[in-house]
Amino acid sequence: MNAATRRGDEAARAANSHLVHDFGLLIKAATRLEQRIDTALRRECGISHTMLEVLIRLCRKPGEEVSQRRLADDLTLTSSGTTRLIDRMEEAGLVCRVPSPDDRRSVLVEPTDHGRTVFLQAATVHSDVVERYFVAPVGRDDYARLTGALNDINEALRDADD
Repeated sequence: MNAATRRGDEAARAANSHLVHDFGLLIKAATRLEQRIDTALRRECGISHTMLEVLIRLCRKPGEEVSQRRLADDLTLTSSGTTRLIDRMEEAGLVCRVPSPDDRRSVLVEPTDHGRTVFLQAATVHSDVVERYFVAPVGRDDYARLTGALNDINEALRDADD
């Protein structure tokens, strides 16, 4: 067996490993679920899933001051990507920018009344899709184990960043 054949066999074993397969299942499921959510939100509410994520963040604690920089960090978006997203949301009447009373260099983002109304509609659409494709296919006990495991993974990744 020559070196090229050996590397081909090793590459095939690596590509077919259970770790590659299992992680691929996670990514495929998450991507497909996100696509279903995004499609439903665009069709029924006129917003993207990312816009919903911004509204979730802004509506979570009424009266909390949230800067664009903090939104970028929370949503793992670039600063310029966040600026463009907030521009589109502001044009749609979902959010407004206000100067920070504590830091003249900082701009805060707040949901508008229209944004809160759209958020409530979108939250229902989001819940319906999540219930149908994330919760219902898994038994109650398995669902609790799944969400517990996802939390453990998230914590391990968060701890690795520190």
